[in-house]
Amino acid sequence: QVQLVESGGRAVPAGGSLRLSCLASKGTLSTHHVGWFRQSPGSELEFVAFMTWKGGVIHYADSVKGRFTISRDNSKNTVFLQMYSLKPEDTAVYYCASDDALDDYWRPSEYTNWGQGTQVTVSS
Repeated sequence: QVQLVESGGRAVPAGGSLRLSCLASKGTLSTHHVGWFRQSPGSELEFVAFMTWKGGVIHYADSVKGRFTISRDNSKNTVFLQMYSLKPEDTAVYYCASDDALDDYWRPSEYTNWGQGTQVTVSS
């Protein structure tokens, strides 16, 4: 079992940047595929970004493509989500999730391990 802890969320003005971190406080992320998801009030969990365990395959939601970058440092057991040009519609709780094997990376149900989430608020 891998325990994930997100950090880095805070309130920023539109156009600002943030870097979220997802640390495996227990277990290892180095052999896990990792996804970032977000959820705003009244909405379903939304796929944001994905990276395979070796980093060779990356996918982004269309809504964040060109603005967000997923990366990982397996030596630090950490995955990052760098967010630029933030918009008010990016406001949400951001979650990282991991699994050692999955088919549909955009489906939350494919992931076994989840963090508690970190709040990102973008003001206009």
